Amino acid sequence: MASTLCCVIVVILVNFAAIHARIPTTLDGPFTPVTVPFDQSLRGKAVDLPDTDPRVRRRVKGFEPEQISVALSASFDSVWISWITGEFQIGYNIKPLNPKTVSSVVRYGPLRYPLRHKAMGYSLVYNQLYPFEGLQNYTSGIIHHVRLTGLKPSTRYYYRCGDPTIGAMSNIYSFRTMPVSGPRSYPRNIGIIGDLGLTYNSTTTIDHLISNKPDLVLLVGDITYANQYLTNGTGSDCYSCSFPQTPIHETYQPRWDYWGRFMQNLVSKVPMMVIEGNHEIEQQAEKKNFVAYSSRFAFPSNESGSASTFYYSFNAGGIHFIMLGAYAAYNKSADQYKWLERDLAKVDRSITPWLIAAWHPPWYSSYKAHYREVECMRQEMEELLYSYGVDIVFNGHVHAYERSNRAYNYTLDPCGPVHIMVGDGGNREKMAIEHADAPDKCPEPSTTPDTFMGGFCATNFTFGPAAGKFCWDRQPDFSAFRESSFGHGILEVKNDTWALWTWYRNQDSRDKVGDQIYIVRTPDMCPTLSAVTRLWSAAR
Repeated sequence: MASTLCCVIVVILVNFAAIHARIPTTLDGPFTPVTVPFDQSLRGKAVDLPDTDPRVRRRVKGFEPEQISVALSASFDSVWISWITGEFQIGYNIKPLNPKTVSSVVRYGPLRYPLRHKAMGYSLVYNQLYPFEGLQNYTSGIIHHVRLTGLKPSTRYYYRCGDPTIGAMSNIYSFRTMPVSGPRSYPRNIGIIGDLGLTYNSTTTIDHLISNKPDLVLLVGDITYANQYLTNGTGSDCYSCSFPQTPIHETYQPRWDYWGRFMQNLVSKVPMMVIEGNHEIEQQAEKKNFVAYSSRFAFPSNESGSASTFYYSFNAGGIHFIMLGAYAAYNKSADQYKWLERDLAKVDRSITPWLIAAWHPPWYSSYKAHYREVECMRQEMEELLYSYGVDIVFNGHVHAYERSNRAYNYTLDPCGPVHIMVGDGGNREKMAIEHADAPDKCPEPSTTPDTFMGGFCATNFTFGPAAGKFCWDRQPDFSAFRESSFGHGILEVKNDTWALWTWYRNQDSRDKVGDQIYIVRTPDMCPTLSAVTRLWSAAR
């Protein structure tokens, strides 16, 4: 019996070792940079789903709920349920709905029948206004947000939402809460997507993502691309060359509703956390920005001590996620930076060993598109994130895939985070294919800053192989792997030090891997500021 048990253990260890031998780990790095040649057959026109597609049509009546979604609160015992009732209006004479006329009620419980618990929330309506002749205005349906509290970890809950007093309740849906925070407790699969939009490419991305059965989804900005349209519904392939004759850059807000209907099949069951991108700016009258983004989603801002929808944090098992805003003030005197300092100082790595950050535009990208655009943010915040030992950074913005070696201040560093760029969800603007290190592709430095973020911080490198130059003349050392393809990623945290990252390409079968690596934490080699502070406090 003992010999049989020993044989079983040996087989398990051999299999485990074989898996690790087959998949590279960050312990094997830094890796020689790899570029997968661009597949010319993928450069087809990105086509949006039309408003006649049944997946984006309104299928409810009256004030029945639609666009139903789940979002996490700051910890496992609470989630947000959101939905919309009533029809949007777009035109020259619009009359907003009254949110007070429809209640925000969720009935829920661990059993499908009966749904014993009840929670009530709040509702709102937002407008997108253009006080110029020829531009149509928009007013949304009634948007509802309800927070459920007192939930148990790793538990499936069933729910219905709506207003029972007018007979306008949804069907029954379900979601699963996150595991309790702890070093051996993690959601199984975390889907990572960026720059999604609502194209046929996007639908493939979401279909493949659903097939990988995520427990949680992160969407790192550029959500609907509603600002690729005139208010009359005419679309464009290019943001920068669109609408040059208009007094304000228009958006076509119904694309948000189409997107919410399409996504309901996923996000009514799986929590999705979003952060703003540049396509969510959507300026309107009185210089208001980000109104649709801030209105349509529920954020655990208050629960995580943030006063803004642009930045917040939450726990998912033994992972602490920090969602940052590249389009809100981030300098050291700004509210966001001060909040980030407080949030990082509270992280207990013995409870949440993994620290993952996400925002829209990447600090580390070797593509020509948006090259070093957000250098000011990097210079303000990178040292703080590094000192607390952030393990992984997820970004979008550049419409391609790129994974970095561990890096800090453009230098290979075994204690730096792995930066992963997934701006390849399926956007309207096609893929990025040109690299800044290719001959004659290095951008003129004055063209690199984003005008909305302001400031100019990107200058020639003063150290390393690219010293004296604005771009490298070869694929940078920090860039481990890059490829221009649409796709999505899955993060599987195995324990307090090992996590498997897998990137899937849309053009492949669902089980074929485009890029894969084990990301391994080395806390003994890379002590973090929070750990050092805790040890210092204990010694006193």
